[in-house]
Amino acid sequence: MTTLAMAADAPHHAPRVSPLRVFGALLRRDLRVARKELPAFLARTALQPILFVTVFGWMLPKMGFTNRGYTATLLPGVLAVSLAMAAVQAVSLPMVVDFAATREIEDRLLAPIPTWLVAVEKIVAGVLQGLVSALFVLPVARLIMGSIPGLTLSHAGEVVAVATLGAAAFSSMGLLLGTAVQPQHIGLMFSMIVAPMIFFGCTYYPWRGLDAVPVVKYLVLVNPLVYVSEGMRASLTPSAPHMPLAVVMAMLLVLTAGFGAIGLRTFHRRAIG
Repeated sequence: MTTLAMAADAPHHAPRVSPLRVFGALLRRDLRVARKELPAFLARTALQPILFVTVFGWMLPKMGFTNRGYTATLLPGVLAVSLAMAAVQAVSLPMVVDFAATREIEDRLLAPIPTWLVAVEKIVAGVLQGLVSALFVLPVARLIMGSIPGLTLSHAGEVVAVATLGAAAFSSMGLLLGTAVQPQHIGLMFSMIVAPMIFFGCTYYPWRGLDAVPVVKYLVLVNPLVYVSEGMRASLTPSAPHMPLAVVMAMLLVLTAGFGAIGLRTFHRRAIG
């Protein structure tokens, strides 16, 4: 039998690899890369929230410009920013680089799994990185701010549910942005989308506090960060004013499904096109 004939026969005798196993291998590779870049990752995603905690949660109360109760409102918002930014950056930035420069995505598309599953793996990797960032910021922020009125971990299941759904929504959003935005506009994207999202995401004030400005109160409902902030507030500091948790969970599910569906479509268009 010739070598060519043997090669032609090889696929028929090659063991079939399950898509789940390939998915796990891709995920382990992404997590290994993230672990090697952990210091840079934490500096990129946690530095800004920790600086806000230092100024607004420690310095201003000591100077008497805010009362100690403000820290119960600030901590959940800071956690939401850390989680959301880590999840969206973990997917959007590699997507832009992979499609525009390194073309590393082509190697992944050759994997024996459907194209959509390659995109889902990126979303899952983003979710895990978002959770890691929030887990890092929580104890550091608590250490900086000291005792926080009303802070409780008795609703740990709700905290995990809100954090996971919030990370999934922003990781899916990262897939959409990373495949829809051109590389030359990535800086503009963070200036025009991410920065306003943080300031109008109810991160430094509760949504109920916007009763004083009702127009803004309803306009900010289009901002996905509002639901992560309010969900963290409802589960970590339930005594502080917050949006009903059922509304938060429902909106995070809708946002995850919406961003995920559109993101998978733009990913498929970029990958095949």
